[in-house]
Amino acid sequence: MSQVLESIKQIQAAPEILLYPRIRKSPFFYASRRHGVRKYSVYNHHYHPRLYTDPVDEYWALVQGVTLWDVGVERQIEIGGPDAFAFVQRLVPRDMRQCQVGQCKYVFVTAPDGGILNDPVLLRIEENRFWLSLADSDILLWCRGLAVNAGLDVTLQEVDVAPVQVQGPRAKAVMVDLFGEAVLGIPYYHLMEAQLDGMSVVISRTGYSGEIGYEIYLRDASRHGEALWQRVFEAGRPHGMQVIGPCHIRRIEGGILAFGCDIWYDTNPFEVGMGYDWMVDLRGDDDFIGRAALERIKAEGVSRQLVGVEIDGPSVGYFTDGSMIDVFPVHAPDGARIGQVTSATRSPRQERNIGYAMVPIEYAVLGMPLRIEANTGMQDAVVVEKPFHDPSKAIPKG
Repeated sequence: MSQVLESIKQIQAAPEILLYPRIRKSPFFYASRRHGVRKYSVYNHHYHPRLYTDPVDEYWALVQGVTLWDVGVERQIEIGGPDAFAFVQRLVPRDMRQCQVGQCKYVFVTAPDGGILNDPVLLRIEENRFWLSLADSDILLWCRGLAVNAGLDVTLQEVDVAPVQVQGPRAKAVMVDLFGEAVLGIPYYHLMEAQLDGMSVVISRTGYSGEIGYEIYLRDASRHGEALWQRVFEAGRPHGMQVIGPCHIRRIEGGILAFGCDIWYDTNPFEVGMGYDWMVDLRGDDDFIGRAALERIKAEGVSRQLVGVEIDGPSVGYFTDGSMIDVFPVHAPDGARIGQVTSATRSPRQERNIGYAMVPIEYAVLGMPLRIEANTGMQDAVVVEKPFHDPSKAIPKG
């Protein structure tokens, strides 16, 4: 326990990340920096603003108003060419025949052993043109490797496209002021093309917040990033818009997983509760990378499971404030270490500590008591239902 506390102290005392040319800056980097970034991380080889004020203030700004996020770190990999659809169908375990032009899909990119290499949002821009809006990994290299011997006519490239997110209950009002009433016709996880002051954008009804939200994907982003940022922020100002980092409190409440924390190369969709038919479609004849492994895993069952946990005792912090580093060890009631907490936070709305833990399948039972070695000491915990808030996703669909 002393090692965990010492590591936390060292991270909290660490200086701001230094700026280097070899780490990229999003097209919105300097515009978003003017709002007073307090903490950065490095994500997809970019500086990623994580915190501006404090986690609780940013949480309430999101759930009560409207917020603007610099998520230009979400690199856009374009898959094009006559065989683009066939390549995507091979790349992901979700049935892409259910994805029409103008739709978005949350997908996994799986490895031959069934592990998760990335969990991007896929946008179908045209019949044979897709964008993968990436989590933090070099999937372009993976795609190029797959294409070498695929025998498909496909082009792969990172395009000059970068998104910002407009999230919160007042997001619709801001978007109407920017793009007119037509934006209200975009269904959840769909997209539309638009122009804003001569800038070409794709607008999607998606986000990483569990709230009403939009992502604005800017074409020619390296040229227009500053202009778009200022235009969106000025439209949001009358609605009380606040610039924040990605709100991990809210995404944990909403059951949204974070690549690199809750899912990784060594986890598979069944272990994280997303092996059901719409995310991993094993019903048809289409082959995809990892299919044989996932069929075997489904037949045999998993030995561990990602579960929701409620952690008693004092606050475990807010994920982005340096309180949670790496993982919190999870112990059985008899004291044996059995797993780890992958994400945890104090929910200001629910006034309790919540999170996810990867535990052996025999402990993945609602009501199972656990002991968690948190930053505040050993605390009692229990396995609970997740998501912790709005399980039907009525809010973002609204």
